[in-house]
Amino acid sequence: MRLLRESNPEHAQEIADFSKWILDIGDGMINEPNDGEALIEIPEDLLLTECNDPIEVIVSEVYGKSIADPKKADFFQERAILCPTNDDVDQVNQHMLNRLEGEERIYLSSDSICPSDVNSKDDSIFSPEFLNSIKASGLPNHSLRLKVGAPVMLLRNIDPSGGLCNGTRLQITQLANHIVEATIITGTRVGDKVFIPRMLITPSDTKLPFKMRRRQFPLTVAFAMTINKSQGQTLSTVGLYLPRPVFSHGQFYVNVSRVTSKKGLKIFITDKEGKPHKETMNVVFKEVFQNLH
Repeated sequence: MRLLRESNPEHAQEIADFSKWILDIGDGMINEPNDGEALIEIPEDLLLTECNDPIEVIVSEVYGKSIADPKKADFFQERAILCPTNDDVDQVNQHMLNRLEGEERIYLSSDSICPSDVNSKDDSIFSPEFLNSIKASGLPNHSLRLKVGAPVMLLRNIDPSGGLCNGTRLQITQLANHIVEATIITGTRVGDKVFIPRMLITPSDTKLPFKMRRRQFPLTVAFAMTINKSQGQTLSTVGLYLPRPVFSHGQFYVNVSRVTSKKGLKIFITDKEGKPHKETMNVVFKEVFQNLH
């Protein structure tokens, strides 16, 4: 850093200012005094303001107008769009799948009630259509649409020693009837070719009054991901798409701290009508930070 400051002091100051801005967000020090909830005005050089098609605006900023060579793993390894909810993520991912050329398959799951659920012995009351419609944290969708060349994320620990952990991102290389071939693009085993089978998966966090299981590939498309899933990821290009405020503690800080440099961060905030905004909510448990300090 000392050499950088000597050779390019303006750039070094920009890095210092950006780092301080991120830390102030995490500590809730922007727009003080506040009780841990405050509106943050985003610097203009980080904002996207076009509003004709919000999803197209954010994906074009992060992935370009077209995906010239989807087989280059480092292209997806270094970038992602972050969203507050699974619904927002699904919209962006489906948009990107429509743009991606390549072989496509749709895999449908087989859903049932877990035999170990003693409270639901009569599973005939739950129709297949009802079970297929359930979406829960850590559970792949009933209908899983995949394309060769698409980035995906693992939803389960399959082989930690082999680099296949919950949150690992991969790129699809082949689609077969009962198995998916992919290349690891994050973690310690980047470049390794792996085979992902269908698995029996039980939701890790659900408020359902019964235990269900889904036989499906433990994958989700990962052009975009939720803020929670992005924790631990380091990216050179991040598009933060906020069609609704981020209300959970520390989530906005997690968003902006995923990127390795200021020039790689773009933020698009819209209201319900899709009109761009310059402010968003930051939520921090300030008493926690004060006690820690």
